[in-house]
Amino acid sequence: MAAGIVTEPFLDAVRSRIPGLRVLVDAADRETYRRDETAYLPAGLPGAVVLPTETAQVSELVRICAEHDVPIVPRGAGSGLSGGAAGLEGALTVAFTAMDRILEIDTANLCVVTQPGVINARLKAAVAEHGLFYAPDPASFEMCSIGGNLGTNAGGLCCVKYGQTRDSVLSLEVVMADGAVIRTGGKNLKDVAGYSLTHLIVGSQGTLAIITEATLRLRPTPAPRSTLLAFFPTLESAGDGVAGIAAAGLSPVTLELMDRFTIRAVDDMNDLGLDREAAAMLMIESDLPGAAGDDELARGEAACVAAGATTTVRSRDAAEADLLRQARRAAHWA
Repeated sequence: MAAGIVTEPFLDAVRSRIPGLRVLVDAADRETYRRDETAYLPAGLPGAVVLPTETAQVSELVRICAEHDVPIVPRGAGSGLSGGAAGLEGALTVAFTAMDRILEIDTANLCVVTQPGVINARLKAAVAEHGLFYAPDPASFEMCSIGGNLGTNAGGLCCVKYGQTRDSVLSLEVVMADGAVIRTGGKNLKDVAGYSLTHLIVGSQGTLAIITEATLRLRPTPAPRSTLLAFFPTLESAGDGVAGIAAAGLSPVTLELMDRFTIRAVDDMNDLGLDREAAAMLMIESDLPGAAGDDELARGEAACVAAGATTTVRSRDAAEADLLRQARRAAHWA
């Protein structure tokens, strides 16, 4: 038996021990799962791709892989930019798109229990129906999966105020390298006993364990966002603006910097009328209600002007603010 690659005996074991599991071996199907959005990294063609629907299947897969010395590549939606889902030549790719159920929305404990294949935007929409808010907000939120967010500890536009994905994870169900299934953490906000395995596993991209379920922290839905754009003559002055905002004790929900190249690409794509000659632009958003939000943006604007901003522009309404936010999300594809 060849070590380290998918073989017919390996596939026979998978099919016999996990009946009903979807297994893809056609070359065209495997090519679809070769890489994520990281174009600059080499990626191997998987020997097979499997699409489990439950934790027990993942556990048995890991056991079989250990017995046959076959490497595993866990895969979410394939939208990542860090190469975490890039295939290994001849290895087994485990795609979690079929584990896509939201298991519980716990309004009393402000949390949601979900499988890893659920798309971030779908989760946000589901909890919003209960007046709740899931904070992690990657630019690719409409296409990226919760499992991928957990594997990479995704940040996103809201991380200045609400932290990265890790800061919204209460508990995990994971499969270890020997196939054992364990749970880490819990729904309680204060959980300081033992090792912080939850925080260790988030961001490990499947190298420590494979995540099959997550309990995520929710918050009450904040006020609609208001947006400020500040344009700077140099990148250094934009950096001074960021430092000034932090020194003022502000925690805007969004604080994003774009350089001239990105400004022009985004403006070409969306025709927003941005200052194309600026060296840098800061996008600042507040989700505080009413006068508090106005005050936060006013203080942020003052910090930017003090740092040398040549122009500042506020969104006129929620629709314009949303358009600006969409433009930032599209920067990678612009």
